[in-house]
Amino acid sequence: MGGKLLLVLACALAVTASPAIARPAKDAASEESKRQKSRTATGARTEVTPYLEVSQVVFAELSPGDEVLTYTSLAAGVEAGIAGRYTQGAVSVRYERRIGWGSGDPDGDVISGLARVASQVVPGTLRFDAGALATRARIDGSGATTLNPIVAANDSSSQLYALYAGPTLTTRARDVALAASYQVGYTRVENDSDFVAVPGAAAFDIVDDALTQAATISAGVRPDELLPVGVTASAGWAREDISNLDQRIDQKYARVDFVYPVALDLALVAGVGYEDVEISSRDALRDAGGGPVIGRDGRFVTDDAAPRRLAYDVDGLIYDAGVIWRPSRRTALEAHVGKRYGSTSVFGSFAYAPDARSSLNVSVYDNVTGFAGTVRRALDDLPTDFEASRNPLTGALNGCVVARSDGSCLNSALSSVAAATFRARGIQATYALTLGRVGAGIGAGYDRRKFIAAPGTVLAAANGVIDENYFLAGYLSARLDQRSSVGGSVYANWFDSGVAVAGDATALGANASYFRRLTDRLTASAAVGIDGIEREDPFIDQWGASALVGLRYSL
Repeated sequence: MGGKLLLVLACALAVTASPAIARPAKDAASEESKRQKSRTATGARTEVTPYLEVSQVVFAELSPGDEVLTYTSLAAGVEAGIAGRYTQGAVSVRYERRIGWGSGDPDGDVISGLARVASQVVPGTLRFDAGALATRARIDGSGATTLNPIVAANDSSSQLYALYAGPTLTTRARDVALAASYQVGYTRVENDSDFVAVPGAAAFDIVDDALTQAATISAGVRPDELLPVGVTASAGWAREDISNLDQRIDQKYARVDFVYPVALDLALVAGVGYEDVEISSRDALRDAGGGPVIGRDGRFVTDDAAPRRLAYDVDGLIYDAGVIWRPSRRTALEAHVGKRYGSTSVFGSFAYAPDARSSLNVSVYDNVTGFAGTVRRALDDLPTDFEASRNPLTGALNGCVVARSDGSCLNSALSSVAAATFRARGIQATYALTLGRVGAGIGAGYDRRKFIAAPGTVLAAANGVIDENYFLAGYLSARLDQRSSVGGSVYANWFDSGVAVAGDATALGANASYFRRLTDRLTASAAVGIDGIEREDPFIDQWGASALVGLRYSL
């Protein structure tokens, strides 16, 4: 099954990859290598950089032991993008084969990739969006994840896959603007080793696979066209089917929104409507002693004959009010406060790009969802001109991306793969800056998840449990001359688990790299780094240092 998913994802990445993106910070390997460029009839500029890479890596365990591991990495990948009149997109995909030198050294296959594309199939009327993700993460007993798992002989990291796609239709009927959209997504978490929850903790399971769907339709008029205020009527539906215990999230809403301009750059907004949100699941299969049956993959086995139990049922009036402020094309603020999901809800966004060299983006969110729905939203929010940030030692995705238009981070969406549904509230911010030969960026965020589970099921103990995750990631790169460059990055992740015996966890890391172009196509690299994971209760202190030397050949 894993091999088939690798093939499917690789094909999806290749299909959704529409390769030329302006990248704020490049190393010598990407900046100096030869590229295949072409121009289509629409004026699109295609930029594709396939590469082959060989590296030698040494990992030294600093704590709790002192083991030294060595392996050779053989990798093939592609960085691509397109910036055309009707199609924009980017892709970063990498396949790596690790060959250990000893019986206990790391050995196996690793695939990681990120893709996002938007294409105007019928300009001004029909747009198609798609995205895909593949990455590895270390999973703890409560479901918390670490995107930069420490390379070790007993590596317990898991492979995550996600993809989504869907059309958006926009048209007009005289003064009325009409719009409709539909998205479908699929997410899967593959476990290399059996997942074992912390003994005595609330029953947690990790996601197996899930299907998400979302559809919206709206009709609206601008201010002063028919009325002094703009009016939009809309309706939406979202559903998430999670294979674990046959969990299902079903959301429907209908609402009317009003926009009242008070100045050329400022408008007051308000909306009112009705929502119906239901979450249900089945129980786990029970053994003769009444305990839940655990499958070979470490997950609960669903009792398909068990009745469906309701975990969450909220329906009634929803409303919110706020402001939209757009003083220029470089600044946009939107803020809302109101009632949704039966309580106060706050959400909004802020984007500021004072010049072509810098950009700041902040978003605040509040939604009821599962892991798959969170990932689908995160992929949809990615800019189409991104550059993926990767760990120079492992090739793994760091979580945040940088782009000419804005930045985005996947850290919040990927902070936990617990299968239970939840209400997520949080904030994240990214800032990117390019000054001549130097590029820098930082991303930070906070994510709070309150889990929702049905009484009378094995997940009932997890109902109301709150997990909190804080993250910080930064990078710096500089071109020294025409042939060489340096780079560095740091990350920190603090996970506060609501499961008392699971223990809070802190993940920290930093690395530095050097690139030297030997020929037009061949680049040498060297990198060093340190990574650590600390857990408070039970206390676990795991640290390791890595070093790499390698060669990359750009085709």
